[in-house]
Amino acid sequence: MKKSVFVTAAVAAFITAGAAKAGPEAEVLHWWTSGGEAKSVAVLQGEFADNGGTWTDMPVAGGGGDAAMTALRARVLSGNAPTAVQLKGPAIQEWYEEGVLADISAVAEAEGWADVLPASIAGHMKCEGSWCAAPVNVHRIDWIWANADVLKSNGIDMPTTWAEFNAAAEKLQAAGIIPLAHGGQAWQDATIFEAVALGIGGPEFFQKAFVDLDMDTLKSDTMVEIFDQMRTLRGYVDANFAGRDWNLATAMVMNGEAAFQIMGDWAKGEFLSAGKVPGQDFLCASTPGEGFLYNVDSFAMFNVDGDDKKAGQDLLAKLIVGQNFQKVFNLNKGSIPARVDVALDDFDSCAHTSAKDMAMSSDNGSLLPSYAHGMALRGAQSGAITDVVTAHFNSDMSSAEAVEMLANSVANSL
Repeated sequence: MKKSVFVTAAVAAFITAGAAKAGPEAEVLHWWTSGGEAKSVAVLQGEFADNGGTWTDMPVAGGGGDAAMTALRARVLSGNAPTAVQLKGPAIQEWYEEGVLADISAVAEAEGWADVLPASIAGHMKCEGSWCAAPVNVHRIDWIWANADVLKSNGIDMPTTWAEFNAAAEKLQAAGIIPLAHGGQAWQDATIFEAVALGIGGPEFFQKAFVDLDMDTLKSDTMVEIFDQMRTLRGYVDANFAGRDWNLATAMVMNGEAAFQIMGDWAKGEFLSAGKVPGQDFLCASTPGEGFLYNVDSFAMFNVDGDDKKAGQDLLAKLIVGQNFQKVFNLNKGSIPARVDVALDDFDSCAHTSAKDMAMSSDNGSLLPSYAHGMALRGAQSGAITDVVTAHFNSDMSSAEAVEMLANSVANSL
């Protein structure tokens, strides 16, 4: 009898000791597998461990997150969701509607997220008023990158209007230089298209067309003008653009083979990793027009069982939006912090421009979600638009025909 009591007490003591040692746990599903991204995730892992956490890494490469979403769905259907998952834009709301996201409002409120995040970006992180995701960064989409020497040697300044861009392109083409480095992939076509649409139509037009899907706006004369400019740009790319990856187009600008590239600020990471200096070797400017198109990476927390996993979610959310990770991650990624109070002393001049423009756009209502990068629309609608953009860019389709097809495609996707 005494032995039994002793054994029971010993087991209880062992369990108590184990419970005392158990700390926050997190299984994290993401697709950040490239060099700079993996390095940044390692920083978050280190911070998590320093705070007593146990991190299980679940990287899924390929397809810009498509493979990760396939893996995620299998896990959720089996009743074994990861603790945290890299998600963005309307995808967060779609998972919330399936009833599988956790509420992290307690952390968000304790950390004062509402005071340090732009309102439009914070809106993506909420599900029916409750916080359900944590933002990592802000990528600006509407950038023009340029080779400084090519522009200088041809007497060209960075264009501030599309007419100036076209004039510069004609001059460069006459000099035997490819004006616009581009990769003929659907998402790259869409990236240029939405930058042109914002510049020609303006922020209010962009909101109506690519967020609200207003049919009158989609069928407007302004949309015809946008497709006209896309047709003009098609004449400025080289004959071998089909299927080219974006980073190879960036390399064309870097080596002086091409003058300009219209691409998000991940292109800056390519210049910087090659030792190029902004303002000297390469130039950056927003595409012509007003406004700021953003793409925000974020992590959503899924419903899990166990206090250790829930504690892991809370700690992870706190660290992701914490100033240290926001700084280190974005220095590696080429983006800027989602929170506006992070010191930018170590960031380059392009990042300073981006942060300044984001703050100004947030104040005047022209901070807008990118449709091309999954922030403004759900998959069926964004895909319908991009299919038309790519079909027009790669054919002799008239602008009027493209606009008619655009309106019909969007209507059929709803």
